[in-house]
Amino acid sequence: MVALLTIATTAPTVVAEWEEDGWLSNIIGPERLAHGDEFGCHGYEGVDTTEELWVIEACRDYIVEFTNASRWGSDPISFGVTDQQLDDITAAALVEAGFEIVGDLLTEVPEGLTAMTRNGGSLEQGIADRELLESIEANTLVSIYWEARKDDLKLREDGEVMSWLEQQDVWFTTWGEWHHHRLSGNEVVVTVEGSTITATLSNQSSWSVPGTVRIQFDTGVKRVTDSSGSDLTAIEVDQRNLLAGWSEIADGMLLTIEPGTTVLIELEGEPNSTLSTPQVTFNGLHHAVTVVGHHTTNLFQWSSDFQESVLVFTWLIERPAEIEMNWALPVIAAAVLIAVPVSINYLVKRDQRELTE
Repeated sequence: MVALLTIATTAPTVVAEWEEDGWLSNIIGPERLAHGDEFGCHGYEGVDTTEELWVIEACRDYIVEFTNASRWGSDPISFGVTDQQLDDITAAALVEAGFEIVGDLLTEVPEGLTAMTRNGGSLEQGIADRELLESIEANTLVSIYWEARKDDLKLREDGEVMSWLEQQDVWFTTWGEWHHHRLSGNEVVVTVEGSTITATLSNQSSWSVPGTVRIQFDTGVKRVTDSSGSDLTAIEVDQRNLLAGWSEIADGMLLTIEPGTTVLIELEGEPNSTLSTPQVTFNGLHHAVTVVGHHTTNLFQWSSDFQESVLVFTWLIERPAEIEMNWALPVIAAAVLIAVPVSINYLVKRDQRELTE
């Protein structure tokens, strides 16, 4: 009977359909968006995206139903794939669904997509590589892997490496923000008339991410305003999260301008020459860092250890599989519970008869 009871209560459950992660729209999701995080896709749990292409649009729609993808745009543009190669059919399906970025083990991708490569190791305790993170080249994006759970095992982050990262003079960003900041910077148009420099950035076709340019000139800055005449925000030297504004440097200024806006720079005198150069990183910082949350089926579990951290995350959301109860189990368990006392009663009565004979 004990063996029967054990079998009945340990029989496997059955996976069917998918659940919804309410944290995307409730408390955690809005907080992460305000913090500067991005929500991308990693598909559906237990489904191979390259074999089931319907997952691409389904995952996109799942995120859109619950949250904006970023403070810069509503639709997700980043998709995580587990393979090291991407076939043309899957790539075409990703582009058709509006995705622009894939990662993070890919080194080459078909036309129309940009690859983000895992180059910062993992944030997992015992695996994180601080030496690797200390040798990053300038004007590059560091993508650090993070997964909170594998099966029933909860993973721990490396607190020492995380604390060290938080103190570095780097730009904390996401895949999509990094990608579109670079694109926007290349689109800034700078003109000069007398002692006034005009910088304009047209509306972008996808996310509305600001771009940065370095404008060099040989005179001082008198005033920097937007098209309405309001003073543009002065960016502090220790600012590590993207925002529009400007900062003075030795040979001119760094200007971060939002799409669809014009900035007027009044100089103290007419410059002898000006030079405008798009910038890869924000605020003159050495390089950028994002932590990429892979297979994020439960945003609370994946982000709970980082609520007070300044690190910015690219969350690759994976719709979790729903665990459906195998209804044979309670039937078997009930039968066992009924059978056990009946059997015991039978054995007791049999033993009593044997004693009286």
